[in-house]
Amino acid sequence: MLLLKPKVFLEFVEIKSLIASVLPFVLGSLYAVYNYHQLHLGYLVLFFIASSLFHMATNANDNYQDFLHAPRNTDNQEFLEATNVVGVNRISISQARLITFGLGGVSLIIGLWLVTKTGLPLLWMGLYSYAVGYFYAGGPKPISQGPFGELFSGFTMGFMIFWIAVFINTYDVAAITWSSALAVLVASGLAMFAITNIMLANNICDMDEDIALGRHTILYYLGKPTMLRVFAGSYVAGYICLVVAVLMGVLPKFSLLTLISAVPVWRNTRIFMGKQVKRETFILSIKNATLICLSFIVFMGLGLVFN
Repeated sequence: MLLLKPKVFLEFVEIKSLIASVLPFVLGSLYAVYNYHQLHLGYLVLFFIASSLFHMATNANDNYQDFLHAPRNTDNQEFLEATNVVGVNRISISQARLITFGLGGVSLIIGLWLVTKTGLPLLWMGLYSYAVGYFYAGGPKPISQGPFGELFSGFTMGFMIFWIAVFINTYDVAAITWSSALAVLVASGLAMFAITNIMLANNICDMDEDIALGRHTILYYLGKPTMLRVFAGSYVAGYICLVVAVLMGVLPKFSLLTLISAVPVWRNTRIFMGKQVKRETFILSIKNATLICLSFIVFMGLGLVFN
């Protein structure tokens, strides 16, 4: 079996999207430092490796499952031959599966070892995340082809990665309670809504193609005008979560300076609201998520320094 060229491999696993899981990881770690004043750096590095490998495995699974299950007819030839990375680069299904399960398997081994060191809560968090990662594109009813793709992707990447990072750093000093979980949920809200909007922007741009491929995303049920309003409103909801988390005392007051990012985020959002073209404006949702999370990290970090 021929190995993929590095460029093709990196495209297949969508390495550019890795930032969507790295940023919540950093934010969760900063949250642990601010609220519990400790880090388990060794475990944290291993979790970073495991989550990054699994993120790549999930992307690879999405790409090859989309290629595998796309209808073979003249209407979809462009998708099969010129759009999907598997078809464009002539990646065999056996290669795709080897890469997907290889990356996922290494990630799983690291994760199970971390469970033996930190406790069973990590097992349940991990099982949920792995299940979403696989069934997002796999199984008889893939999540990505239904109306809840945005909900699962945003919640899993924006909240669960954040929460696992908190747990790994605090498992020995703080028990998980409903109140602590709620605090983490609110604190991660800004990242969660920003990441959700990446998936939503993708589905908005791909609405016609998705319908042709038999995918009934939320756009199919509620329409583009409604979901464009949801897209804009999600950013507002995220910023509200930030303010509430500061008022709750679980984020430093310096974090409020993240609100400055609303200016370029709103500018990008207005452009996207006016034109939804995958190759031209979808990137704005990624830019928004990056702007939001990076500014959140910077100002939260300053809050730790000057607290």
